[in-house]
Amino acid sequence: MFLIRRTEPRDLDILFKLSKTVHFINLPADKDIIEAKIRRSMQCFEAVAEGAEIESAPGDNSAAGGSPLFMFTLEDSETGNCLGTSMVVSGMGTAGHPNLSFKLEQRHFFSQDLQQGTTHMVATLFADESSPSEIGGLILGPSFRGHPHKLGKQLSLIRFHFMGLHRERFSDRILAEMMAPVTADGENAFWNHLGRKFINLPYHQADVFCQFSREFMTSLLPKEPLYLTLLPPEARRMVGQVGKDTIPARKMLEGLGFKYTGRIDPFDGGPHLEAKTEEITLVKQTGRAKWAGVCDMAEAKDSGFVSLMHEGGDFRAVYAPVRLNGEALSMPAEWASMIEANDGQRLGFTPIDLMIGAKARPKTTKKKTTKKPTAA
Repeated sequence: MFLIRRTEPRDLDILFKLSKTVHFINLPADKDIIEAKIRRSMQCFEAVAEGAEIESAPGDNSAAGGSPLFMFTLEDSETGNCLGTSMVVSGMGTAGHPNLSFKLEQRHFFSQDLQQGTTHMVATLFADESSPSEIGGLILGPSFRGHPHKLGKQLSLIRFHFMGLHRERFSDRILAEMMAPVTADGENAFWNHLGRKFINLPYHQADVFCQFSREFMTSLLPKEPLYLTLLPPEARRMVGQVGKDTIPARKMLEGLGFKYTGRIDPFDGGPHLEAKTEEITLVKQTGRAKWAGVCDMAEAKDSGFVSLMHEGGDFRAVYAPVRLNGEALSMPAEWASMIEANDGQRLGFTPIDLMIGAKARPKTTKKKTTKKPTAA
């Protein structure tokens, strides 16, 4: 059985090993950076549990600008081992610390004398200070991919469950920066033929430095339009594409309503996907239910994410079979014990069948919140 909880310091070594299997800007293969992210996430979960505001991290000159960060860990309940992680940042791109991308557009040229023309794709640096929330950092151990319990899907979708429960802490837009194809040794043709012409660093080094500051990008990348026609074919093929291992994640997000924005990552050329938070079914259908005790498996006719936030920010969630009776929710003892449910508690609940998709929402209550995000 599997538990989804907040990421804790005991997960550091495994997450560091997992980070070496991919090339994610949100979770670089740097133990100090991962440790700092875990500490920040722990502070943010604790603040949510206390109903407190989350202050920006001092000295953060990255695009996140010290925005609240929440990291989730998938745990094997029998061994206690960390199997994977995912995260969500409340706001990416703040005043003075924009989130950068290349905005693509076609430009058409035509000669009357020759009676022929050409069409070129042009990339222009785009600085976004509107602070959309961002999902990222999804990594699952290779041996657990394709698991019958849809473990990767659980790690991905739990973020929308959490956003639905704490809607006021997140933006009206959600951004997903998808990873472009990267070679086994961490090379990317788009970076080598474009970005590195202006920022003379290897792809990995530039990627890691983004964790601390993006000033070097705004200072060194050109503001003038860049004609991608001038790139060699192997670099042009990267534009708007994702790596083989990222294809399932892109399809899943597009199934939730995410759309390609026509903007790409300025480093690797991967596509930026976006969705309006209120239009995501999982967010809309997340609410609260009253714990009504355990039930037999035969009585659990529905399913979904069930979560509890304990004292000190100890967030615990499971994907479980449930029995619904109006605003009351029951589930078998095995799952109830993992989230440590007790009498009278209010549970977070998102109805979903991972094999099918979101289902009709039962009658649960949801706290009314403002749409204004707390992230600066």
